[in-house]
Amino acid sequence: MSSIRTNSMTNFLYQLDGQTWFKEQVTDEIGHALRVDNLLYEGEIDHQHIVVFENERFGRLFALNGFIQLSTADEFIYHEMVTHVPLYEHGAAKRVLVIGGGDGGVIREVLRHEEVEEVTLVEIEKSVIDFSKKWFPGVSDGAFESERLNLQIADGAAFVKNEELSYDVIIVDSTDPVGPGEVLFTEEFYADCRARLNPGGIMVTQCGLPFLQPAELKKARDNQAKSFESVTFYAMAVPAYSGGIMTLGFARAGGVIPAEGEIHSRLARAGLDFRYYTPEVHRAAFALPAYVGTILNTGSFA
Repeated sequence: MSSIRTNSMTNFLYQLDGQTWFKEQVTDEIGHALRVDNLLYEGEIDHQHIVVFENERFGRLFALNGFIQLSTADEFIYHEMVTHVPLYEHGAAKRVLVIGGGDGGVIREVLRHEEVEEVTLVEIEKSVIDFSKKWFPGVSDGAFESERLNLQIADGAAFVKNEELSYDVIIVDSTDPVGPGEVLFTEEFYADCRARLNPGGIMVTQCGLPFLQPAELKKARDNQAKSFESVTFYAMAVPAYSGGIMTLGFARAGGVIPAEGEIHSRLARAGLDFRYYTPEVHRAAFALPAYVGTILNTGSFA
């Protein structure tokens, strides 16, 4: 393979047999490539390398610093699971806080719940939202114009230190624990989130791919367990994210697990339809492979 450009921003784009490919270097020894059928944008925003391109299978994709963040073909899987599992598990959430999630997919799904009176979205850079509106308008699907949205351009870690705030559900839609996103995986941040939750509240966090990032999963669990009464994880498979299942942290501030059949009843009352989420998937997602349990105990599955 050879680079299709000469400047340093194009390390992820290559020509092979007359076709352009995007290479995602997942780890030092693992990478994979997606064919670039239409390169829409490449450049830097806030010192981070951005690529937007189209692929026949995955639709329009967004890559940040060489890692796929979003695919229009399968984004519904992640956004439905990170949103509806905590909301239906809680059952009566009125106030929801979303940290990160500037693409608007999480708030889109939260706002489908009529009982939610307000959703606060905290995004550190307005440019992230503007970028998403321009290149991925279907992901937010008008959610940024909702009267129930309280949009805050602020640092998420600093925002949750405000002692006057309280929420029923907090969803942390972060990048991986490197660079700017690292602070959203710390003991201090989780403690601040716990303090902002009402009794029985739930916090859900993006915890990466355990097969490739075992140490990060163990650290997230250990840090959350220092502040929350109950910490567990659930899983899903998102095709655009190479490396196996993705885990989501699920931490309770007290409360009780819904009785058998209650999730079905809550969904029936809401009358919503989904492309991925079902009550059966909701429950099954908490049944984790044995190697994930080993990681949570030891930090490694080997």
